[in-house]
Amino acid sequence: MFFKTEFQQQYINIHSPAAFINFTNMLHKLICRGINKGYKSIVFVCIGTDRSTGDSLGPLIGYKVHNVKYKNVYIYGNLENPVHAKNIDETMKQIYAEYSTPFIIAVDACLGTMDHVGYITIGEGSIKPGSGVNKDLAPVGDMYITGIVNFGGFMDFLVLQNTRLSLVMKMADIISMGIRYVLWKINNDPITSSQLYNLNA
Repeated sequence: MFFKTEFQQQYINIHSPAAFINFTNMLHKLICRGINKGYKSIVFVCIGTDRSTGDSLGPLIGYKVHNVKYKNVYIYGNLENPVHAKNIDETMKQIYAEYSTPFIIAVDACLGTMDHVGYITIGEGSIKPGSGVNKDLAPVGDMYITGIVNFGGFMDFLVLQNTRLSLVMKMADIISMGIRYVLWKINNDPITSSQLYNLNA
């Protein structure tokens, strides 16, 4: 869970027929912007835990995209090895030690207002994992993808536990398919693929 600070953000209703195209257009734009800024690797950090329905969005997405194989693209966090409040600081230290100038894409669930439940947010900037459940952790990400899985404001931990799995799964499907499509699109574009493959040159 998180508090976000963003420079550019888009809300996407997962029930809209245009949800997938809107999400992939924004994701492609922001990843290409990161590549053009000179980041030398792309790292998805899928945050959350499989022990809470509402907070399982990140691990589910990590599970669905963990076998993506593109040069200089890496995935952290899945159902078997989740990235959560207890290990995220160590995970981020590992990422920065292993990869030169990584472009971090933080993926997480969050609570929001009632009218935004069922929306994906995507934008530039970082998120602060755990703040929704009173955890004080360092901000994560150069951009973020989040899913508003329920409404917050009172007994947030219990709200997360009682979130509908069907909503979380629909979000996970759209986001994971979108990530796969955008990485495929970048890989098959002569300009962006040459940049991606030569990030560490």
